[in-house]
Amino acid sequence: MNLSQGHESFPHVSAIPIQPPLLQVKSLSRGFGGLQALAMVSFDIMPGEIVGVIGPNGAGKTTLFALLSGFLNPSYGEITFMETPIAGVRPDKLCHLGIARTFQVVRPFLEMTAFENVKAAAVFGKPNRRSVSETNREVDEILESTGLSPLAHHLSHSLSLPERKRLEVARTLATHPKLLLLDEVLAGLNPREVDEAIPFIRSLNTERKISILMVEHNLRAIMGICRRILVLNFGQLIFDGPPEAAVENPEVIRAYLGEKEDA
Repeated sequence: MNLSQGHESFPHVSAIPIQPPLLQVKSLSRGFGGLQALAMVSFDIMPGEIVGVIGPNGAGKTTLFALLSGFLNPSYGEITFMETPIAGVRPDKLCHLGIARTFQVVRPFLEMTAFENVKAAAVFGKPNRRSVSETNREVDEILESTGLSPLAHHLSHSLSLPERKRLEVARTLATHPKLLLLDEVLAGLNPREVDEAIPFIRSLNTERKISILMVEHNLRAIMGICRRILVLNFGQLIFDGPPEAAVENPEVIRAYLGEKEDA
């Protein structure tokens, strides 16, 4: 049989380009004196992902976020964002590159209105300057999309906790992030407020196409939002995978959920 016969009947299949990770973390470590808060942690975040970070108190979650957002320098390891090394880069420069972060304890400018808070982020969160009218239109759109339009001209100190949490997210949106680091954005909310926040967080990913890495203690919420979770314990990454696999993983159960029969 002539193997060359009919060869051209097979259509040429172009290779599908492999998309590089949006964020790549390699062997990330940080010590404080004799305490190793984070030890050789490695993971990738792909464009379009929503990834959760869980773990018991003292697991290293806050240290991880501080390293990724430029508030701490690593003792060892690499952080790459959009194929650019960013370990040790200042928070304002990271914001200009496309990494924005919320904080567990929200700190808006209390004597400024919600509109003014978001406008400040829009003006200073990116290096390029836009016209006043264009900036104002964008702030109005962000306030509308986050449900804060009725409160646009309220001073931020008068806002409730859920409203301040949304304002915190609104400020990050004004910087046009490609990667959003959400630090316990659901903390302090009651069950109804959590249920209202879950579709809002999903919409940041599905509608605004923002990749999200979120630290959260509310397991029910994080299981409902994230398709992948990272589990930290004593500064080490002990699990990286789907939530349904995490709750069956013996090491995760021991570290975070207690004994399996009690989970």
